[in-house]
Formats: sequence, structure tokens, C-alpha cells
Amino acid sequence: MKQPLVPVVPMSHTAHIRSHRKPRRTATSTIAVRAGVAGGVLSTLAVAGASSAASAAEPVTQTLELPTLTADLAAQVAQSADATQQAAANYQLQAERDAAAAEAAKQAKADLAEAKKKAEARKKAAEEARQAAAERAARDAERPSLTTQTATTATVSAPAGGSVATVLAFLQAQVGDAYVMGATGPNAWDCSSLVQAAFKQVGVDLPRVSQDQSMVGTDIPLSQIQAGDILYWGGKGSAYHVGVYIGNGQYLDAANPSKGVVIQDLSGYPASGAVRVL
Repeated sequence: MKQPLVPVVPMSHTAHIRSHRKPRRTATSTIAVRAGVAGGVLSTLAVAGASSAASAAEPVTQTLELPTLTADLAAQVAQSADATQQAAANYQLQAERDAAAAEAAKQAKADLAEAKKKAEARKKAAEEARQAAAERAARDAERPSLTTQTATTATVSAPAGGSVATVLAFLQAQVGDAYVMGATGPNAWDCSSLVQAAFKQVGVDLPRVSQDQSMVGTDIPLSQIQAGDILYWGGKGSAYHVGVYIGNGQYLDAANPSKGVVIQDLSGYPASGAVRVL
């Protein structure tokens, strides 16, 4: 049998009797709670966002300054690179200048040595020319007349039994003696006095000076000379130097003050002519 429905009387809001049942939330309270939670979350997000924004604000400022700092740094780097390049260029230029100066000094030293060598050669040639001129002047002073002397000496001939070997032996014994203009031995000679003394050993009296010695005896072509022939340098009758051919392309003479009495190769100082008196 069904029980009759008993109307439920709402409880007063002042009722203080606890119910063992958990109160139900209404849709409105649920929405409110959700709204509160959502608001809290949004508030938290807002605070976090604000904090993040605040934190992000500083890098923005730095980011704005970085281009300026980077540009300055780039300019400084560029200036430093330019300075380094310029310094390197200066060092290279200086090195090239130093190398050029060293090369110039080396060349100048070589040129100076060559000039000194040439000057010494010219001085030697001048001295020899001066000595030859002095000898020529001495010869000219000693003879009263070339014509008279030539007539006298042209008839000189070797005595019977004259020996070329004796002449050559005497000449070779004088090798190493000094050359002195006008000297006639026994340890110093000039060219003509040595030749005169050599032939005197076999009884041949020759004139004292070179010019006259070139006029005695028989003229011999240089291609046919033999040991003992007198060689002369300069014109016949005006020779400025004499020596004696000793064979094998060599001759012996009182050369000059720097050499003295020596044996030399005829190829190095070819004679002008030759005469034979033995």
C-alpha cells in the first residue's frame, strides 16, 4: 500500500541541526568557484607575465645598446687592423731600404776596389813610361850624334870563338838583381847596361843605350830568332827597351824597378824587332 506523499517543508536558514549529508553545490556556486579559480590563475599568470615582462625589459634595453657597442668595437678592430697593416708595410719598406743600402754598400766597395786596382795599374804604367822616357833622355844625352854612333856600331861583329852560352850564363847569373836607371852592375842594372855587360863577356863591345843597340848586327825576323839574339821594343834606332832571347819563347831583361832582372814570356810582351851579333 502506497504511503501518502508528505510535503517537504524547507528548512530555515537559521536551523543549526547538522546534516550528515554533504551539502550540494549549486550551479551558481560552482560557476563562482570556477570563476574564482580562473581569476586566480589569471592573476597568477598576470603577475608572472608582469614579472616576465619586467625581466624581459632589461634585455630589450641591452639589445638596443648592443648595435652601438658592436659598431664601436668594429671600428676599433678596423683601426687596429689598419694600424697593423701600416706597421707591417713600414717594416717591409724599411727592410727593403736596408737591403738596398747593403747592396749599394757592397757595390760601392767593389767599385772602390776596382777603381783602386785601375789606379794602381795606371800608376804603374805611368811609372814605366816615365822610366822609359828618362832612359831615352839619358841615352840621347850620352851620344853626341845618332848618325855617328850608328856608323860606328853598325860594324860591330863577334870575335872568333864568341859563345852564346857564355852570354846566357852571365845573364842568368844576374836574375834577381835590382833595376836602377843608369846602373851598370854588379848588383843593379838598367836594360841596356845588362845587355852590354853580357856581350862584353865574349868580347863584343855594344853601345851603352837601347837605341844604338837596336842598330848593331844583323836584323832578324821575329819568326827566326835564336837564343842570344838581342830583342828591342820601339822603333829601330829609337828603341826604348832591350833584352836577350834565351829560347823557348822566353827572354831575359832588366825589366823595371818592381821586377828587377827577370825571365819573361815573349808572348806576354812581344818585341818590335831583333838583331844578331853572335
